[in-house]
Amino acid sequence: MRSHYVGLVDESLLGQEVTLCGWVNRRRDHGGVIFVDLRDREGLLQVVFDPDREDVFATAETVRNEHILRIKGRVRERPEGTVNENLISGKVEVLGLELEILSASATPPFQLDDDVNEDTRLKYRYVDLRRPEMLERMRKRSQITNFIRRYMEDNGFLEIETPLLTKATPEGARDYLVPSRVHAGEFYALPQSPQLFKQLLMMSGMDKYYQIARCFRDEDLRADRQPEFTQLDIEMSFVKQESIINMMEDMLIKLFKKVLNVDLPSPFPRMTYAEAMEKYGSDKPELRIPLQLVDVGDLMSGVEFKVFSGPANNPKGRVAALRIPQGGSLTRKEIDNYTKYVSRYGAKGLAYIKVNDLSKGVDGLQSPIVKFIADVAMDIIERTGAEDGDIIFFGADTANIVNDALGALRVKIGHDLDMVEGDWAPLWVVDFPMFEWDDKANRWHALHHPFTAPKSNDIQALKDNPETALSDAYDIVLNGTELGGGSIRIHNADMQTAALELLGISNEEAQDKFGFLLDAMKYGCPPLGGIALGLDRLVMLMTGAESIRDVMAFPKTQTASCPLTDAPSEVDFKQLNELHIRVKKPEIG
Repeated sequence: MRSHYVGLVDESLLGQEVTLCGWVNRRRDHGGVIFVDLRDREGLLQVVFDPDREDVFATAETVRNEHILRIKGRVRERPEGTVNENLISGKVEVLGLELEILSASATPPFQLDDDVNEDTRLKYRYVDLRRPEMLERMRKRSQITNFIRRYMEDNGFLEIETPLLTKATPEGARDYLVPSRVHAGEFYALPQSPQLFKQLLMMSGMDKYYQIARCFRDEDLRADRQPEFTQLDIEMSFVKQESIINMMEDMLIKLFKKVLNVDLPSPFPRMTYAEAMEKYGSDKPELRIPLQLVDVGDLMSGVEFKVFSGPANNPKGRVAALRIPQGGSLTRKEIDNYTKYVSRYGAKGLAYIKVNDLSKGVDGLQSPIVKFIADVAMDIIERTGAEDGDIIFFGADTANIVNDALGALRVKIGHDLDMVEGDWAPLWVVDFPMFEWDDKANRWHALHHPFTAPKSNDIQALKDNPETALSDAYDIVLNGTELGGGSIRIHNADMQTAALELLGISNEEAQDKFGFLLDAMKYGCPPLGGIALGLDRLVMLMTGAESIRDVMAFPKTQTASCPLTDAPSEVDFKQLNELHIRVKKPEIG
C-alpha cells in the first residue's frame, strides 16, 4: 500500500512520486492551502494540498488528528526559510495528488504532546505508544535485543526455551500459581526464573545456553519491578567466575558502542560486598555520586549519649557518618524532609552537625547533639574530612537500618544537590555472603539462591561457619541499578545437600520441591555457572526512561493491574468449577 516510510522521505527522492501511509499528527489550514503533518514510526513529513485539485482538497478538509491516510504525491523542496533541520524529511515536502482516508479517528483521549497521568496513558496504551519518545524506546529495545541475540549466537550459545508452566520452588518471591483442570487441587507455578532448567541443560551437555526469558514474581512493585518481566538468561559449563564476568563486560561494552555510541570503561571496576556496604550502605552503589559513609562507632562507643553508644556497642549495630560538602546551607525544613525520608527505611531520626568555623573548635559546630559528643566531636570531623560549610549526617541503629537509610540518603542528596559526576558507572560487586540470618524466622536464608556455590569447596567449613562463608556470586550494577546477578553453581551433590540443610530445608522437602534437580546431579553435573540480566532495566537505563513501565509495550500498574484490559478480573462459576476452585473474598470491616 506504500512505497516509502513517511519519516524516511528525503531530498534523494526529489521529483519522484511516492505513496505513503500514516497518521495525521496535525492538520493546518493556511489561507486556502492545507498542510498535513503525516506520521509513522520513522518520523514526520509535511504534505501540502492545493485547492486546484478540488476533490483531493475537499477530502483534505475533512481530515482530523489521528486519521489514518494513504497519500500519493510528488516530493519537492520546502520553500526557503521553512526547512526543519530536526527531521530526516525536514528539507522536503510532498505535494498531495491523491488522498484516501483509510480509517477515521474519534477525538483521541489525549493529544500526543499532552502531559497526562500514567493511568490514562496505560488505559489508552495504543495511543500512548504513538508518541515519538515511546516509539523510539520500543525501537531501542528491539535493537538491544537483536544485538544480544547476535552476540550470543556468535559466541556459541544455543537459544533454548524452558517451560512457563512449572513447579513452585523457593526462590525468594511469591509464585504466580496456575490451577490445573486435569489434576484436581494441584497447581503449576509460573517461573520466577529458568534457574533449575538451565542447570539441567548443562547436565544434558548443551554447554552454552541463553534465552530472552519471560519471568513472573508476585511481589510488591516499584519503578524497576513488574509482575512479569524479561531477562537475558545465560548458563555455561566448565567455567569460572572470571570467564562469565569477562564475557558480559565484552557484550555490554560492544552493545553500548553499537546502540548509543558510548565507550564504557574497560575493565569494569570491582568491589567486594563488604566494601560496598561499608562505604555506600548498598550492594548496588551509585558510583557517580562522590559521597561515602564513614564508620564512627569506635569513637561513639564511650559517649554517654545512648542513641550513639547503644548501637556502637551492639555487635549487630552500626554508627556511621555521611559528610555533605557545603551542605551547611541546607535549611531546617530541608533537613526535616530528609529526616522524614530516612524514616521509611526504619531510621528513628537523623542527627546532624553543621560545620560553621573549625578555627573555633567544638564551638564552631552547630547541632543539638554536639554537647552530648563534645569529647569526640573533633575526632569525627577529622575522620570524615569535614570542612567549613559542610554538614555531617549520622545513622545509629542496627547495621541493616543504618545501611538502608544512609545509603538511600546519599543517593537522594547527591541527585538533589546535582553532585552526579559522569554519565555511566558500571561495577561488579563480588564476594557476597553465602547466607544471611533471618531473626524472625530464626534461620539462614540464601543471599542469592540455594544453588549458589560457596567460594570454598570445604563442606565441613561451610557447616561450621555459615556466618562467614562467602559465595562465588557476582552482581552487575550500572548507575546504582542492579542490572543482574549470577553465580557459579553447586555441582557436587554432597555440597548441595549441606547447603540445603543449613537453610533448614529437610531431605523430604528438598525432594518434594526440586528432587528432579538433585536426582539429575547423581548422573554427572559439570562445573557450571551463569548470570541473568534484567532486559527491562537495561533498556530503561539506555533510553533514559524513569521506569521500566516506559520501556514495556503493555506494562502493569504499581498495583499489578492492567487498565487497558482490566486485568485481573473475575471469571464465571463454570470456569472455576472446572478448575476445582471456590473463591473466598476477604471480609470487609
